[in-house]
Amino acid sequence: MRKRRSLPLVLALVLLAGCVGAPRRPAPPRLIDAAIPDGFTTNPRLLSIDRQGFLQESPLLLHDIRRAADGSLDILALSGGGAGGAFGAGALVGLGRAHARPTFELVTGVSAGALIAPFAFLGPDWDAQLKDAFTGQASASLQRSPLMSVASRLLFPQGFGRHDPLAALVDRYVTDAMIAAVARERAKGRRLIVATTDLDKQETVLWDMGAIAEQGGETARKLFRDVLVASASVPGVFPPVLIPVHEGARHYDEMHVDGGVTTSLFAAPLIAQILPSDLGLLRGAHLYVIVNGQLVAAPATTRLSTPAILARSFSAQTTYKTRETLALTLGFAHRYGLDLRISEIPGDYPFGSFIDFRPQHLRALFDYAAACGVQGRLWMTPEQSLHRNLDSPQPSPGGPVACPAPAP
Repeated sequence: MRKRRSLPLVLALVLLAGCVGAPRRPAPPRLIDAAIPDGFTTNPRLLSIDRQGFLQESPLLLHDIRRAADGSLDILALSGGGAGGAFGAGALVGLGRAHARPTFELVTGVSAGALIAPFAFLGPDWDAQLKDAFTGQASASLQRSPLMSVASRLLFPQGFGRHDPLAALVDRYVTDAMIAAVARERAKGRRLIVATTDLDKQETVLWDMGAIAEQGGETARKLFRDVLVASASVPGVFPPVLIPVHEGARHYDEMHVDGGVTTSLFAAPLIAQILPSDLGLLRGAHLYVIVNGQLVAAPATTRLSTPAILARSFSAQTTYKTRETLALTLGFAHRYGLDLRISEIPGDYPFGSFIDFRPQHLRALFDYAAACGVQGRLWMTPEQSLHRNLDSPQPSPGGPVACPAPAP
């Protein structure tokens, strides 16, 4: 009955949406351009299909992360997943408690993974804040009705009264201390890269968060925050982020949304995975991938309602996109001799919805992953992950769910 009463409001908002527009400047007109964020003199990002830009930037990046490595080269890729980010956060905290967490020379993040990425990059000293960000009361503000969320986005694409609970949450943790710490680590050669989707170009943009942090001051903190918010801003659930840029005397606005719209996770730009590149310095590196979602889930009867159909369709699309991205990543790892390890939310874990931000749901998932991290039961080879997923998952009746990896 509540949903039926909401329907006239939603229809009214749909009709009004065509009359309400958010002001913005035009986007840069070229696919690959020289535009840079306002307040910056150098460009801290790269279009994922910009081969020339990648060929120019990759030698320095590879040299720096090798220089930063103390023995082995360790890379961490964090996927999107909405509320599933509590899994990745808990996994890292559990590894920290077990003193089994590498110092990652390169950390990449998409969507929920982007929100975890700065804490993963800065190490266990930041675990208390990481835990609070994903299990504290601040994250409860993200919980909302999917139906009303879509309706409000139709009428207020930039957020009602410009209030965005995701932006408020991120702003709370992106402090001057975090910016300074990220800048210090980049000076050592380490890299923190976050993906957004440039909706105007419909392409993945990779942001060097350390380069942003090195700028310093409020300009750096604001762009750092806005990139993280954009990376996690699921269209229709959270508003997009407009990033002002300039190319010479011309000024534009770029619209950025969830990085997961175009990529689920990444260890390298797309262009590096589909065309030959000289990345030999990566050989022998350890690549760890945390999937903040399920690669397979138990069947469930879909209700005959538009929200349920949309939710299940989005979930299926995200699952298959993640599988395809992992296949690309596996090929990339084989090509350069990387030791690939994967962790994911098992199919029999009662995960539910990716927009279920209720504190009890996040805490349960966080605690589960943390316990598996302490037990050393997170990482699987791709073959182990495949074999586990080939077993038809059944919903847990309330009993304990086995950790992703078998007991050592």
